[in-house]
Amino acid sequence: METRSTSKFFSGPAIILYLAGAKLLFHLLTANRYGIFRDELYYLACGEHLDWGYVDQPPLIALVAWIARHLFGDSLVGLRLIPAVAGAATVWLTGKLARDMGGAAFAQILAALAVICVPIYLILHHWLTMNAFEPLIWAGCAWCVVRAINRNAPRYWIWFGVLAGIGMETKYTTAFFVFALVVALLLTGQRRLLVTKEFCFGAVIAFAIFLPNLIWLARHNFPFLELMHNIRQTHRDVVRGPIAFVLDQAQIMNPILFPLWLGGLIWWFFSRDGERFRVLGFSYITLLATFVVLRGKNYYLSPTYPVLFAAGAIAIERITTARFRWSGVAYALLMVGSIIVLAPTVSPILSPEGAIAYQQKLGLEPPKAENQQTGPLPQYFADEFGWREMTEETARVYKSLPVEEQARTAIFANNYGEAGAIDFFGPQLGLPKSICNHQSYWLWGSRNYDGSIVIVLGSDGTGDREHFRSVEAVGHVEHPYSRRDEHFDIFLCRGFTGDLQQAWTKLKKYN
Repeated sequence: METRSTSKFFSGPAIILYLAGAKLLFHLLTANRYGIFRDELYYLACGEHLDWGYVDQPPLIALVAWIARHLFGDSLVGLRLIPAVAGAATVWLTGKLARDMGGAAFAQILAALAVICVPIYLILHHWLTMNAFEPLIWAGCAWCVVRAINRNAPRYWIWFGVLAGIGMETKYTTAFFVFALVVALLLTGQRRLLVTKEFCFGAVIAFAIFLPNLIWLARHNFPFLELMHNIRQTHRDVVRGPIAFVLDQAQIMNPILFPLWLGGLIWWFFSRDGERFRVLGFSYITLLATFVVLRGKNYYLSPTYPVLFAAGAIAIERITTARFRWSGVAYALLMVGSIIVLAPTVSPILSPEGAIAYQQKLGLEPPKAENQQTGPLPQYFADEFGWREMTEETARVYKSLPVEEQARTAIFANNYGEAGAIDFFGPQLGLPKSICNHQSYWLWGSRNYDGSIVIVLGSDGTGDREHFRSVEAVGHVEHPYSRRDEHFDIFLCRGFTGDLQQAWTKLKKYN
């Protein structure tokens, strides 16, 4: 009896749960090390305007933000608990994928461990963003495919439809995953599954879940497409060629893991056991080609790698026979060592000063996805600094005005980060909600302000002088660790030349 109990606690599934718990604990311990992230401020603001859609994302992230805030208030640990749980669940599900594709205990553990050792996952599961949930949803969809193949059970396509629909309400890139899978099914013997009633029913369910957002998009003239067009015109995103894009995959997913996911592809295409799941290999290749052709960001492909880790772990398990079993253990230890080295570059483990020094000493820079003036810290760290200080300086300017003027003074921000910071920190400092022309903030309007007195954030004053009779620099915002484009003067503008309500329609900024 005692032996059974001991083996149970040290079985493959048990160790996978320990690994998932370790990832969850890590994210909770580092959740409030720095500050709140730019996009988190925006999603919290969206949560105050719950709707079936937003200019730049589907509605689910706003609902999650609303739930987190109502459960935990303004606590960063509470805000980031749900994405941390999603990260832990991804670890667990990756181990389960390896098991369902035929992997024994070692393959399951190695696959789950790989998820922990991915630098970009440490970034994404640190924040409340859409990207935190993508790997879990895609892995869930892949698990449904594996189950449908393994058990000859078409009913799993119904659950695939549910997850795909939720994925579409989380981030639109799920459409590329579904497209790639359909192409992969057509290229393999599993194409017969496309005509089953369960597959069709799953497709109907996915469409029904996505339909409210689709209606919202149609009613608002598909602002997401306009946004994507504008971003391309501004050249904000870094465009990578095919070879550079693939090299980026190796870097952002941890170079040590490259043999693992490459081995997964090889196992799918060149082994008898992996042939049954080859549809997942074709799906990855289709996704890779699609994002290269469409010039997607280098991290767009990252949600698909847990499936490759599961396949690669099985391949390594099969290769490392009894004679070479320690080579598999050595590789696992190498994975752990690599993430110990890389973690301080992607997680707020060190102080900002320590992170800068460590990055310089290591000599490694993560590949950029956007052209931004980041300052001494990488963008993902820089966007966590300066927001409260900016709001405090804005509050100083606001409270310097006569009381009778404060009631009609608008606080106008030029991007959603600044607007979100005013909305998040401002109530504690006696500030009204902001107005902003950026993304969904523009849809929420000018809050009936007449433009007679406006505090302007994120501007150089040039455009303001074209619209106001008086423009005066009354404050300055500058944090040593924030992005350089968040260093600016605060302007007090008086006498908007025209009607702000009518002019608002021309101020839209989707970029």
